[in-house]
Amino acid sequence: MTDDRMALIEQIQKSTDGDFLRSVAEHTLHRLMDFEVEALIGAARHERTDTRTTYRNGSRPRQLDTRLGTLDLKIPKLRQGSYFPAFLEPRKTAEKALTAVIQEAWIQGVSTRKVDDLVQALGMTGISKSQVSALCQEIDERVQSFLERPLAGDWPYLWLDATYLKVRQGGRIVSIAAIIATGVNQDGRREILGLGLGQSEAAIFWIEFLRGLVRRGLKGVKLVISDAHEGLKAAISQVLCATWQRCRVHFLRSLLCHVPKGQQTVVSAAVRQVFVQPDRKNAGEVWRHVADQLRARFPKVAALLDDAEHDVLAYMDYPEAHRTKLHSTNPLERLNKEVERRTDVVGIFPNEESVRTLVGAILLEQNDDWQLQHRYLTLETMAGIAAADEPAITPLPSAKAA
Repeated sequence: MTDDRMALIEQIQKSTDGDFLRSVAEHTLHRLMDFEVEALIGAARHERTDTRTTYRNGSRPRQLDTRLGTLDLKIPKLRQGSYFPAFLEPRKTAEKALTAVIQEAWIQGVSTRKVDDLVQALGMTGISKSQVSALCQEIDERVQSFLERPLAGDWPYLWLDATYLKVRQGGRIVSIAAIIATGVNQDGRREILGLGLGQSEAAIFWIEFLRGLVRRGLKGVKLVISDAHEGLKAAISQVLCATWQRCRVHFLRSLLCHVPKGQQTVVSAAVRQVFVQPDRKNAGEVWRHVADQLRARFPKVAALLDDAEHDVLAYMDYPEAHRTKLHSTNPLERLNKEVERRTDVVGIFPNEESVRTLVGAILLEQNDDWQLQHRYLTLETMAGIAAADEPAITPLPSAKAA
């Protein structure tokens, strides 16, 4: 222990103030590797023991990028077998993607001071075009394979949501929509189905996106849950022949924009009475009753209620056990927040390809996590949907009757 302290003190004395933490980190990691090697070979350095299985055989250099800067490490080599430190596990796909996007912005000359600060904060050094190309190619292949994979089986429920990102195009900064599609299959498993990028949310954009999902095998869709994006409702009817569920959270938020702030709590409470009803019939009756009550004081609110009844209450035609997850796009909130958190770090993307790389990598990681979790909806309740769709079998007439 005394030797370790002397070595650490010597490292610190040799370093300047700016290198202090970096020197401490390097020394600590080297000691961790020593401990791991001792446990692996059954003996400390220069120790003679019957439990020793092999000997050290020099070291190999390895750099580790950290927030303290680039650490120069020496990984011990063994005469027999191999050793690799546990703390140097490969970075996650999304972390690689984030690094690649920042590097690409740097190299293409579109970096700002913010990107410069990010590069330094990540401790990256020696950035080159070849490094970026190799890193991007590795990620792009995985992301492309994931986003273009075939979709097997039926997908009764489909959620669509959009987030907006800034991209440089032709010397200008434009906002593009990143559309994320998630679905639940007949087994009750939730998966991320696709990612679409576009500068417009017109009907043609949605039609092409949905057709792309259908070409990959999307079928059996009964309910599509989304916000009221322009042109989406027509695209759903044209491509999927499915029912549209308008996100009731976003609808209520839009509705209250037409109510004075002092009356919003009362109006919100009145509308929410609809959502506690046991079935679609009762919910519709309460909905129309609330609209009539508000018509005199808030005609705009009443008109919106009249127009949106069937779209906002569509989820009540489905099993009660599913309704809490069907009435809005809230199940995507955590995913959207993670996408926003990662993309906010970049700020302005150099091109659409970099958006697809980073967002696609985030979606790939999230989808892998979902496959390790319990079913999103139970098999029993999903079987009820399939049974409800099966037509009644009419017995064939007997030969005697014929």
